[in-house]
Amino acid sequence: MWRTSMVVLGCLIAAPSLATAADIKGEVTLAGDPLAGASVTFWAASANAPAEKLEAATSDDSGAFSFDRNLIPKSSIPYIIAKKSDDASTVLFAAVGSHHADTVVVNELTTVAGAFTFAQFLSGENISGNGPGLTIAEGHSQNLVDSMTGQWGHVLLDPFNSTQNTTLVRINTLAALISAYGTNADNEWKQRFLAASTPMNGDVPKDTLSAMVGIAKSAWAQPKELYALFDKAYPQPRDGFPYVLTNNVPASRRSTPFVPYLAYAPEDFSLILAFAGGGIYAPGKLCFDPEGQMWSGQNWMPGSQSGCYRGIGGGIVKLSTSGMPLSPPIVGFTGMGVDGIGWGTAVSHNRVWATSFNGAISVMDFDGRIVGSADDFPADFKGIGGLQGIGVARNGDVWIAGTSSDVMLFFPKGDIKKGQLVEVEGLDSPFAVVIDAQNRVWVSNTNSAHIVRFPAEDPTDVTKFIVSGGGRGLALDSVGNCWVSCNIDLNFPPGPVPSGISILEQFALGYPHLIKSLGPNQVTGVVNVISATLEPGDPNAVQFFHGNKEINVPWGVSIDGSDNVWVANWLGRSVVRLTGANSPNEKPGQLVHSFKSGSIQMLTDVVIDPAGNVWGANNWNVADSVVQGQPDRTLSTWGGGSGVIVIYGAATPVKTPLIGPVESAASN
Repeated sequence: MWRTSMVVLGCLIAAPSLATAADIKGEVTLAGDPLAGASVTFWAASANAPAEKLEAATSDDSGAFSFDRNLIPKSSIPYIIAKKSDDASTVLFAAVGSHHADTVVVNELTTVAGAFTFAQFLSGENISGNGPGLTIAEGHSQNLVDSMTGQWGHVLLDPFNSTQNTTLVRINTLAALISAYGTNADNEWKQRFLAASTPMNGDVPKDTLSAMVGIAKSAWAQPKELYALFDKAYPQPRDGFPYVLTNNVPASRRSTPFVPYLAYAPEDFSLILAFAGGGIYAPGKLCFDPEGQMWSGQNWMPGSQSGCYRGIGGGIVKLSTSGMPLSPPIVGFTGMGVDGIGWGTAVSHNRVWATSFNGAISVMDFDGRIVGSADDFPADFKGIGGLQGIGVARNGDVWIAGTSSDVMLFFPKGDIKKGQLVEVEGLDSPFAVVIDAQNRVWVSNTNSAHIVRFPAEDPTDVTKFIVSGGGRGLALDSVGNCWVSCNIDLNFPPGPVPSGISILEQFALGYPHLIKSLGPNQVTGVVNVISATLEPGDPNAVQFFHGNKEINVPWGVSIDGSDNVWVANWLGRSVVRLTGANSPNEKPGQLVHSFKSGSIQMLTDVVIDPAGNVWGANNWNVADSVVQGQPDRTLSTWGGGSGVIVIYGAATPVKTPLIGPVESAASN
C-alpha cells in the first residue's frame, strides 16, 4: 500500500488543536494525499430508524477533522461521510465501529469495505436496517479494512484469505477506480463508471459511494466494463513480454495507488472472505441465532485424518456476528454423546439442536451450555442409527430425520423428554426437514426421487411429490413454495447404495459411482420448486431447473428476503443464484450468476444473514481423501472443507433464526 498508519498518526499529531480527549480524530485522503476542504459529516445508525446526523466539519489542509464521541447514541453504529469540496459526487465512507475508535481514516478502501458490508442498508447518506444486520455489517467492514488505519483488515490479511482468493486485488482495484474518479478522470469516464455500477433493476448511481453499493448488490453485472475503465485509468506499461520478447520481468507495474490489483478482468467483483477456528472443519448445515451469530455442526475434528472409513467426529461451532470463533478450538462445543454432525444443525428461538452420525442428539443454549443429558431421551431412541436434518416449527415443535432407520423423531414444543418415534410412509433415507406456516412437515429423501409432506397433527396423511434423485436441502420462500436441491437427474444411472446404511457409507459408495457415471465435462443435479398451492396431479405442481447447466450436484438451498434462490453447488464448487418464484419480470429458476472463488470448496449449505451476506459451508475439499480407504497421507487432513465463506452484500437480509418460510428483514 501507498500509506501507513504512521502517516495517519503524523497528520494527527501535527494538528493537536483540532481535538480533545473526548474527540474522534480523523483524516480524509484521496489517492494517498490529504483531502483538504472536504465536507465531513458524522452519523449514527440505529435499528429500524433513519440515521441521525450528529455533527459536520471541514477537513483542514492535512485532511484532518474531529468529532465529539459523546454525541454517539447508545447502541448505535457511527459512521462518517466525506465529500470532495469541488466535486460532491466524489463521496468517501468509513464505519467508525462499535468500539468507537479514537482515530479514523476515511479513504477509498474504507469506502469499498463499508459499501459492500452495508450495501443492503445504505441509501444516499442514510443507513437504516435491522439491529443484528447493522451489527454484522459494522463488524465485517473492519474484517475487510481497518477504519482506524485505513489499511486492510486483519481477516483480509490472514493468509487464509490474502493468498487463497482474489478479494485483496478486487478491493484494491475498486478503490483505485474511486481514486481515478476523484482525481483525474474526465466526464466521459465518470459517466461510464457510474453506468457500469448500476445494480440490477436499479437506478444509475450519482456518486462513488452509491456506485460501490451498486457493485456490491450486482457484482456480476458489468465486471468487464469496470475492468476496462481501470485499464484506461491506469494503463499497462508497454514493456516486456508479451510486447517485447526479452528476459526482463514480463511487465512493469501499473501506476495505481493500491497494489496488488487485478491482472485479469474478473467474472464478478464480489468480495469474499473465509473464516475458520472454533472447531470448524467440514461444516454441514449453517444457522443463525436471533443476534445473527452463526452455528454449525462439523462432520469431523480439525487436524484429524477423517473420511468415510475412519473419522473423529467434530463438534458444534459458534461464530460471532463478525465471524470470530466463540466455541472452543478444535473440539467445538460438545455434549450428550454427539460425535460428528452432518446436516443436523438447527436453531430455535432459544436453543441450538444438533444430530450426530451415531444417533445422538445435543441441545444447548446460546452460550454453548448443554441443557439436558442423553438419559433424557426415551428408551426406544437407542439404536436408532444415524440422524440428519432438523426442522423447527413456529409453535416450537422439533422434527428430526432418522436417516438410517427411515423414521421421524418428534419433540412436542422441543421437549426432549417427550420425544416420539413417528412412522411416515415414503421415507427412504430421509435427509432435510422444514415445517411450513400451515404446520406441514416437508422431508427430502436421499434414496428416492420424491419429497414427502404431511400435516404435523396427522403423519399418516402423506403427500408425495416427484422431484429428482438424491434429495438434499429444502427451503420455503415467503409464500410457502418449497425449493429442493437434488444431487442427480431423474435419468442418472442408479448407484450401488442400499437402504438402511449410514450416510457415510452412502458417500463412500455413491461418490465413485457419481464421478464414473458423469464422465468428463458433464453435470447432473436439479433444483426443484414445489408449488405451495398445487397438488401432485397438477402438471405445474413441480418445476425443474438446471441453471443453464451451471448446477452440478447441488446440496443446500436458501431463499433471501426478496425470494431470490441461492444454491450450494457442491460438485460445481460455487454459489449459484437463481430467480425466485415471485420475481416480478422473470421466470423462476433462471440462472443469475455463479459465484466462484479460491476459497469456495465443495459446499453443502448456503444461508443468508440479517445483513444480506451469503454464507457457504465448505464441507469437502479433496474428495479422494474422504472416500478412499487408504488416502494419500500428505493430503489425509484435507478431505474436509476449510471453514465457511461469506459473500458480502449480495442478498436481501432475512430475519433469524429462520423458522419456516423466509421473512425479509428491514433493508433499503
